[in-house]
Amino acid sequence: MTIDAKTPDEYIEKLPVERKEAVTKLRDTVKNNLPKGFEECISYKMIGFVVPHTLYPDGYHCDPKLPLPFINIASQKNFIALYHSGIYADTKLHDWFVGAYPKHVKTKLDMGKSCIRFKNTNTIPYELIAELCQKMTPQEWIARYEKNIKRS
Repeated sequence: MTIDAKTPDEYIEKLPVERKEAVTKLRDTVKNNLPKGFEECISYKMIGFVVPHTLYPDGYHCDPKLPLPFINIASQKNFIALYHSGIYADTKLHDWFVGAYPKHVKTKLDMGKSCIRFKNTNTIPYELIAELCQKMTPQEWIARYEKNIKRS
């Protein structure tokens, strides 16, 4: 399910009614807990939180015109997805999240490399997501990105 929106507010407006509350709460959780410096926008047709060009002029190596992505939220056909690039790039952060997840949610973690999938909107661990968002500053993300992901 791709949503064509120019702003995060428009993205949420276009969501099916049964997804609006959960996506809004997830968006607010991320916005209210990310360290200063990240900016919210539409990124890859999802709600995105990025390192703006003012902090990282190089931009994203796949397309330098784009700001460096960090977190995305998407309403997919069968789940809500939270994409967190830091989990993909930082083994310690990944292992912390995987270990902490069962303390918040009884169902099995459904996760890809950077994608955390929530099929049941009633079991999204907002407190855990808040904690995850607080664990990496834009400067730490840039350093990790340049070391582990960016190809010169």
